Amino acid sequence: MTTAKRLTSRLLAIALPALLLAAPAQATVAAGTPTALHGDTDGDAEADRQAVSREIERFRSSSISIGQAMAIAEARHAGATTADVSFDGASGVPVYRVKTLHNDRIWRHTINAATGELVGGEAALPLAELDLDDRSNLAALGAIKHRLADAVHVAERAASGKAISGGLVRERGRLNFAIVVISGDNLKEVILEPPGARAK
Repeated sequence: MTTAKRLTSRLLAIALPALLLAAPAQATVAAGTPTALHGDTDGDAEADRQAVSREIERFRSSSISIGQAMAIAEARHAGATTADVSFDGASGVPVYRVKTLHNDRIWRHTINAATGELVGGEAALPLAELDLDDRSNLAALGAIKHRLADAVHVAERAASGKAISGGLVRERGRLNFAIVVISGDNLKEVILEPPGARAK
């Protein structure tokens, strides 16, 4: 399950038509309050709400967008494509955590959200070390024409906000992009099904 899916597992779904002709065939937007970020915790609801508010504020004050972070990570390896991206404002320096797919490896990058610089080194994991479901999803990612960056652009327009995370999720045999967007004081999850992503 992607970070985007874990963060918004309790949001209410509202259907939207496709937004762009070249965009993925179906967009579904789910909206809720920022407390949905910590819906699985048993902690104090007010403390959770404050933590989410701090995270959102750090995201809003970042100079680098999620699209820029993906482009920076993908530029590290010619032909790489982003499989998962998320903002992390909990550490001392806010960063984007970006996973890219290139040459049968998943590359993990940490991008400074203020400067766009790579933090630390890169870590690579061979696809052979992933479980069958993850390998299948990543193989499908390589076969479809739409990229996560395309899905982020469509999701930001659909939800009228800025994406904070995105990745792949497979539900009922369908591979989808799941993008979490901050719109005003709300979080919205946008699910986009790329053409050709259905399981055979």
